[in-house]
Amino acid sequence: MTVLASVERMRAAGRDVISLCAGEPAGGAPALVQARAAALHADAAPLGYSPALGIAPLRAAIAGHCRRWYGLDVQPDDVALTTGASGAFLLAFLAAFEHGDRVALTRPGYPAYRNILASLGCEVVEIGVGPESGFQPTTAALEQAGPLAGLVLASPANPTGSMTSRAELAALAAWCEAHGTRLVSDEIYHGLTYPEPDAPDPRGTCAWELDRSAVVVSSFSKYWGMTGWRLGWALVPRDLRDAVDALAGNLALCPPVPAQHAALAAFDEASYAEADARLAALARTRTLALDGAARLGWGPVAPADGAFYLYAGVPLGRFPDSVAWCRALLEEQGVALVPGVDFDGVGGGAYVRLSFAAGEQAVAQAFDRIAAFQA
Repeated sequence: MTVLASVERMRAAGRDVISLCAGEPAGGAPALVQARAAALHADAAPLGYSPALGIAPLRAAIAGHCRRWYGLDVQPDDVALTTGASGAFLLAFLAAFEHGDRVALTRPGYPAYRNILASLGCEVVEIGVGPESGFQPTTAALEQAGPLAGLVLASPANPTGSMTSRAELAALAAWCEAHGTRLVSDEIYHGLTYPEPDAPDPRGTCAWELDRSAVVVSSFSKYWGMTGWRLGWALVPRDLRDAVDALAGNLALCPPVPAQHAALAAFDEASYAEADARLAALARTRTLALDGAARLGWGPVAPADGAFYLYAGVPLGRFPDSVAWCRALLEEQGVALVPGVDFDGVGGGAYVRLSFAAGEQAVAQAFDRIAAFQA
């Protein structure tokens, strides 16, 4: 957010800035979603409160989406609609964990997990991951962490784009079941993946295929590009359902109602096709970013199996850390990246995160400028 504020100030002063910071797909919501939202308001539809866990037609549509993508038997009552995936994490953590519980997550990782858990009084246990494990946790690392009430797993992950295979996820889920550890699976980047041909789970493996006691979190923000609509969902196991329902009604009352009604159109065939066309463009930009990183001597480079991030070590040269490196790059060349310290307080000072969601032209121009900066 600090970097984005700097970008805004520089642009207001007339500077040409290429921002590769935000985890936000270009293009926005699918056309049918936009049209449905416009029709709702044009018709002056009454948009009062919905039930705390969302409107029944959308919960049913998400259940159908899970059957379509994963072959899962999901019922509408399994689905809790939330105010973005962020709302789902807050509800899941409050329902599943107690004050003082030890909950593991990866480092590097999405900082909001750590911050939400810490604000609720949980003990955050960071599992350091790197190239040797594909930037994902292993059961061996969990064994060394001590007793755990929970494990937060993201696949594809932010900032690395790394993914667990079905076999790896099965091993982690089995370990959690054996040790009484609740698995919380962040799957908001499912569908934004770059699998090898004939991969068994091209969109990602859903944790509920392996463990129905897990909490699965997803969102309309990434695959459908609906970031500002603030609409996510969770697949909630039965033992947490009443708690999540009660908490949702107290914390947010209900998710955004206009967004709920408009999001029904996300499950139209045309909306799926539009999202998949954007994925093809992201795949081309990903190749451009990986080639650019290799050309500039960046490394280690995380796998970038999914999402739209490149997380890589950079040659710091005259700079003490990636914060100073990114600040100078922004000032000298007008390219905004995120320093790795946001995601890893131990080793992130040598890494940056680049979001290639801005598109091919922006990424190509940015790498030209970064090459000049490094030279």
